[in-house]
Amino acid sequence: MPVRKPPLPRILLNDVSCMRNAQQILQHVNVSVHDGGALVLTGSNGSGKTTFLRMLAGFSRPSAGQIIWNGHDISQSGIFHQYKLQLNWLSLKDAVKEKFTVLDNVQWFEVLEGKHGKSLPALVLMGLGRLAKDKARMLSMGQRKRLQPPRLLAIDRPIWLLDEPSVALDDEGVRLLEYIIAEHRKKGGIVIVATHLPIQIEDAMNLRLPPRFPRRMTLVDMLDHANIA
Repeated sequence: MPVRKPPLPRILLNDVSCMRNAQQILQHVNVSVHDGGALVLTGSNGSGKTTFLRMLAGFSRPSAGQIIWNGHDISQSGIFHQYKLQLNWLSLKDAVKEKFTVLDNVQWFEVLEGKHGKSLPALVLMGLGRLAKDKARMLSMGQRKRLQPPRLLAIDRPIWLLDEPSVALDDEGVRLLEYIIAEHRKKGGIVIVATHLPIQIEDAMNLRLPPRFPRRMTLVDMLDHANIA
């Protein structure tokens, strides 16, 4: 019998490095993620967690190496357009439109995707169903944060890039987020999370980014150092 080749990773980072403000943030990162996989990025503030996610989202390009999706470099003509349609980006900012209702804040994303019917069930799942017709300005900070996972469910794309998704969530909100992530992965979805807070994601790969390289000494630093000396 012919030997069956293992499946190619859906996303592959091949010796990737990244610069920001003329400083090296990431160096020689090699990661492969298959369907249903999860990658958790940890590290101190400034270590490059958000930079890593933004690079995967295509907001910036690696200074070296390749990001491969479905066997193709995402920088190739025509590939990136297909790739970005697979992505669901959740940033640290809640991006809540306060004049809209809670439901409108989710449905707006759903309509852009040409989809319907998932917004309200997603709000109910996150405990916001009874507030669906209220203006979003009435939400507490924790409730505003709970408004983000329903957007993931309403848009329903396979690759989730989540930047600090559990910040400002209470314990129940974190458990619901963990449940949503687990269910997404059961369907073959991929989740890549940048976080400094504990979050339970079964069988996730963990990548701890090293502290950022020391910044260059400025003239002010030199003067302060001279005064101390």
